[in-house]
This record gives sequence, structure tokens and C-alpha cells, in this order.
Amino acid sequence: MSKTPKSKTGDSKAAQPISVERNLTLEAVRVTEAAAIAAAKLVGLGDEMAVDQAAVDAMRRALNALDIAGTIVIGEGDRDEAPMLFIGETVGSGKGPAVDIALDPLEGTSIAAKGDNNAMSVMAFANAGCFLHAPDIYMEKIAVGAGLPDGIVDLDRSAAENLSALAAAKAVAVSDLTVCILDRPRHMDLIQSVRATGARISLISDGDIAGVIATTDPDTGIDIYMGSGGAPAGVLAAAALRCIGGQMQGRLMFRNEDERARARRLNIEKLDRKYNLHDLAQGDVIFVATGVTDGSMLRGVKRVPPNALGGPGGVKVNSIVMRSQTGTIRHIDAVIRNPAT
Repeated sequence: MSKTPKSKTGDSKAAQPISVERNLTLEAVRVTEAAAIAAAKLVGLGDEMAVDQAAVDAMRRALNALDIAGTIVIGEGDRDEAPMLFIGETVGSGKGPAVDIALDPLEGTSIAAKGDNNAMSVMAFANAGCFLHAPDIYMEKIAVGAGLPDGIVDLDRSAAENLSALAAAKAVAVSDLTVCILDRPRHMDLIQSVRATGARISLISDGDIAGVIATTDPDTGIDIYMGSGGAPAGVLAAAALRCIGGQMQGRLMFRNEDERARARRLNIEKLDRKYNLHDLAQGDVIFVATGVTDGSMLRGVKRVPPNALGGPGGVKVNSIVMRSQTGTIRHIDAVIRNPAT
């Protein structure tokens, strides 16, 4: 990838697709595999900090082994908040293509600590300058899958209006729709509004990247994602939708002046801007994810006993790799022989 200038305003610019080296897609899988395997050792032990740190450490080591000139633009937080994989940190050998990296070593930290479903390790690569540099604050989001008329949903419409339009486009009753919403006190009014329409709700305890992606898979039964979650997760979800199709809008939410100042430090001046899918993630995007625990999209890490491999044993991992430029979606099952795991 050659470097694309970043917008001085923080708003995304149109970027010409630039091919990513094909082998980088498989190298990226090794990064999320490493983070998932490390996190899996601590699943269900109740220690959120420890399981997250294990994933962070493993992902950073794996990233630094790649021949890329990578810059973290969506990461674990600002330099003062995160000692590793912080926003602005450079990773890789520095010898390869210049890429911006959005990542979450452990999407669903509390899920993993509790041993619940849908925890995964997630990462996306894009041409330099093609991800929104979102601060670690909340973002209001709405997302649907592919095959629907453009603009079918909008953040500026009510829940009832969006569900009515979506039902009409799908030729079903509103009562046939299922809405995915994070189970948070801040969503009480939204939940009441949705239930008043007759639509069903699937509440999730964590992992809103998986919640957004679920709208693209008919087998999940999820028709639409609504509500607010982390802005960095919104960019990662947008990266996935760029590869598999769908629509999404996001708008940053500010609780105080400190959060507004953090956005301005990232050169975001229009604080009330409504971002669409291509504003959040554009160009040639690679999205990869590896399951930590079993979920609707991925299976979790499973240990393989020594006698099953004829050696020291290992682990089975399940990953997905997607690329926007080609529309390719690969499901990868791997058995990794590693006595250390």
C-alpha cells in the first residue's frame, strides 16, 4: 500500500483503492489467532484485566513480527491510558506497506472473563488514512445487512420509523423483525420504543462488533442493530461491513468537554457529524477475527489432547478473513501444535 494523506479535519476523504499484498491477509490471521489463544487460557476465571492483557501482549508480539509499517489508529486507548497497542503506536518491522490498523485484541472482555459466548479477537488493516480516527468515547450506531435500498435506516429517524421502513423493504411485518441492542441502562428508552412497535429484541451483554455483523447473517435472526457503544468498535464493525455488505451510520456522543477535546486532538472538528459506512472505513480493507469463545459467527479456541495429534497437543482455532476489494470471505480452521498452549 502507498500512503494516502489523512484528512486535516478528521473527516474521511475519498481514497483510491490500493491493492494489499495477498499474503498479508493470511499473515493477519496469525495475529488474531495468537491473541485468541492467549486469551483462551484465562476464559472463565473472572479476571477481566488478566484476560485482556494476555490478548494484548500476544497481539503486539505477533504484529511486530509482520513486515509492515503499521500505525494503530483504533486501539487500546491513548498513550497515557494504554502501555501497548495505544493509538499512534507504530508496529511491524517497518519494511513493508504502510497500513493503518484498527484492533481489539479481545472484543468482549467481560464475556471472556465469565466464560460466555461471542468473545473474539478482531483486527482490520486499511490503506493509511482510510479509517476514521475515533476517540475512545461512545458512538450512536445503527446497522443493517446487505440487499436493502440505500438509506433504508437513519439515525435521525425514530426507532418506529426505521423499523417500519425496514419491514416494508423486507416485505414482512414489524413484529417479524428482531433488533439487537446492548443490555445497558442507557438503552431503557430505546428498548421501550422498540417493544412498543411489536418488534422483538435480542439483548447482548457485550460485544457490539459481533452484534453489528450479526445483521448480515440470516441464520442469526438479527435484522438490525441499534443503540450506542464504543466508537472504536464502531469503526471495526464498519470495516467488516465494508467487506461483507450492509449499511451503517454512526455519530459520536460526548458526555463532557474532556471528550470533546479528545476528539479535537484527533482533528475531528464537526462534532455532530453523522458518519456513513464509507466515512468510517474506506479503501481496500482487510478484516480478520478469531473466536475466543463460541459465538454466532465463530467457534472458540478448543484444546486438542496430545494423543489426537501424535505429539505434544495443541489447539483448534476458527477464524474469518474478509477483504473489501475482492469481496472474498474465507473461513479458516487451524490446528496449531504448540506445547506452550
